[in-house]
Amino acid sequence: MSELIKFVEAESKAVKEKLPAFGAGDTINVHYKIKEGNKERVQQFQGTVLQVRNQGSNGETFTVRKISSGIAVERIFPILSPNIEKIDLVRRGRVRRARLFYLRGRKGKAARIKEKL
Repeated sequence: MSELIKFVEAESKAVKEKLPAFGAGDTINVHYKIKEGNKERVQQFQGTVLQVRNQGSNGETFTVRKISSGIAVERIFPILSPNIEKIDLVRRGRVRRARLFYLRGRKGKAARIKEKL
């Protein structure tokens, strides 16, 4: 049984290594596979990372928020999901906290995050 656990941990490390290092405040583009009937396509979800939960464990997830035609859409992705094809880091944000839930109450220019140089 322990051999299986070691294999799963090694596999999860390999998956994590191909993903860029990102955190709260960063703008990322997630390429996610979607099945519609018997067809499969890749959909992009670009937005700001609000939080990264359970960092370092196999249950690690991250929440991405975007504004789509005036409506805010938040989506939670498991980092080890086989449906994530790739993640592109668009820009790094300069923030001082790990959870950016205060962005939910802001609109327009007030919801902007400064870029880390």
